[in-house]
Amino acid sequence: MPAAVQQVSWSELAAVLGPEHLRAATAADAVDGVTPRMIAEPGTAEDLARCLRWARGEGLKVTPRGGGTKLGWGNPPAACDLLLSTARLDRVGEHAWADMTVIAEAGCRVADLQQALAEHGQHLALDPLWPERATLGGILSTNDSGTLRLRYGSLRDLIIGITVALPDGTLAKSGGKVVKNVAGYDLAKLFTGALGTLGVIVQAIFRLHPLPRETRSLTFSGTPAALQQLLLAILASRLTPIGLQLRAAPGGAHLDVRFDGTAAGIQAQVDQVDQVRRLAAPASAPADAPPGVWASHQALWAAKGDSAAPAPRRLVAKLGVLPARIASVCASIERSAAARSLAWQLVMQGVGTGYVRFDGDEPALRATLLALREELAGGTLVALGCPLSVKRGLDVWGPAGDAQPLMVRIKQRFDPDGTLSPGRFLGGI
Repeated sequence: MPAAVQQVSWSELAAVLGPEHLRAATAADAVDGVTPRMIAEPGTAEDLARCLRWARGEGLKVTPRGGGTKLGWGNPPAACDLLLSTARLDRVGEHAWADMTVIAEAGCRVADLQQALAEHGQHLALDPLWPERATLGGILSTNDSGTLRLRYGSLRDLIIGITVALPDGTLAKSGGKVVKNVAGYDLAKLFTGALGTLGVIVQAIFRLHPLPRETRSLTFSGTPAALQQLLLAILASRLTPIGLQLRAAPGGAHLDVRFDGTAAGIQAQVDQVDQVRRLAAPASAPADAPPGVWASHQALWAAKGDSAAPAPRRLVAKLGVLPARIASVCASIERSAAARSLAWQLVMQGVGTGYVRFDGDEPALRATLLALREELAGGTLVALGCPLSVKRGLDVWGPAGDAQPLMVRIKQRFDPDGTLSPGRFLGGI
């Protein structure tokens, strides 16, 4: 550790937060093997901004943390001196239920927000990973939307306002409390998916939707090619599903479709989707989907076997391809996994994004990741969950592409000293 960092006095930061909200880090606080020196838990947006300004002045490197569910995503940090937690910024602010908007702090857990909104028959129309622990700031930073994206759009479509703390201690605001707002630059979309490398999200404003009266899910079975044909036919039809996903593994493939609305409206859609199936693809007749099917993407992250046993070596990667290429991607995954004796599972959403999991030896995991990137010309493959040894020596995001110079300039504009999450983003930003 550099001598300048070792000589830092934390008393000024403790005076801002209160000594009880600044503690020494432990091994459990490590970010991909890098253990910070201290953990700070500010209780207001202003205090969080003061923390950043102080850290920048001391030359410290800062990593934001929400619920910690996705702290292992991204490249290992080049350095991490201070872990800045939003745990105390967990309040739901103004819920303008008549205007269908809500203001909430970044540390608010997704499930807690949904519970508060449900009291007025509304919800934030997304279903991210681990909503009981994931925070709003965390899902925004990682752009984790879930299966409802097909109908309601991604987080960038649902967020209409944001407040962020910049490394120099400035609190910047963008957007407002109404859905139609064109005042100023749209910082919300820029900070969504930035992995905390530009600033720390402290508050967000979202547009809301009514809770559905009823939902029903169907499952079709068949080959990936037949199910892709059905998926494309559903997308081209007048059907309005709120969820559409293809699940594949060595044992077979399934396509899940979810509808919401009134009982009569759902039944009309169910009848129509079966007509589409008979005309478009040699898939099986629809059956009611098994319980928990829409958490299949989350189940990919769970360890197999006894929960008390060590988790097997695995790699979970996020895929992005055109929907018309899902079947060919399944074939590539199956070939690559078989060549290296890896088990695999795939869950792809109808919009062309999804997750694939591989289980096996670490060298085989790494080789499979690199081989598939070569095959997915025009697609993306991002390693999200994998052993640290697999991450070392490669960029988990994949090739940076033509956008890299622009992203570097944006990083330099917002964080010229590299205070926030250095090295974690695309191309080592």
